[in-house]
Amino acid sequence: MDGNGRWAQKHTIGRIRGHRKGAQAVRTVVRACREIGVKYLTLFAFSIENWERPEKEVQALMLLLEEYLIKEIDELQEQGIRLTTIGDIDRLHPQVREKLLQVKESTLKNDKMILNLALSYGGKDEIIRAVKKIIEENKNGKIDINEINKETFSNYLYTCGIPDPDLLIRTSGEYRISNFMLWQTAYTELYFTEVLWPDFTRDDLFKAIASYQKRERRFGLTSEQLKEKSFPN
Repeated sequence: MDGNGRWAQKHTIGRIRGHRKGAQAVRTVVRACREIGVKYLTLFAFSIENWERPEKEVQALMLLLEEYLIKEIDELQEQGIRLTTIGDIDRLHPQVREKLLQVKESTLKNDKMILNLALSYGGKDEIIRAVKKIIEENKNGKIDINEINKETFSNYLYTCGIPDPDLLIRTSGEYRISNFMLWQTAYTELYFTEVLWPDFTRDDLFKAIASYQKRERRFGLTSEQLKEKSFPN
């Protein structure tokens, strides 16, 4: 969800109005994903680094998040969408955190799609937190270090229970993943577009998915090995 500020600059309006326009794109993308049967959608809404932005902008983003939660709760329920989060949500403003927890609780049993918001999130921070948890549990005798592997380590991440992403879409013409899901995106397909997030439409989403569908995901194997796995003798 990148490009709100640049969109605002392009249209000679304030950054906060750009973020508000970006919230409309969120609504469009969530609806489209639900319609085509996407089971998991993660939106990188607010990074740890975003706390360093001007206080006025941070306050506006918090209010916008609260406003989104209030406006969208009915549609989330109607569409069977469960809201989850990853990140250090304890840092969110109290009233925003309270509303967020309320919506998460009220949508807990919805099972048509999971909308996962990355809030106060950073990939490096997530990995450090996981390592600290493992060290603590090892000291308390709850886990043997020799038992740690890729699967057990994943259980200590925010995304425990959520499959690794198949496709990562980066808007606004930036060619980096910006500290997002560093562990989970090891084999994720990446799609980059020049479109700024507020301008991102259903057609842009479908174009990204069409590109993904044309790719061969080998996960380190050769094409021949994949064929053998798909069509065993």
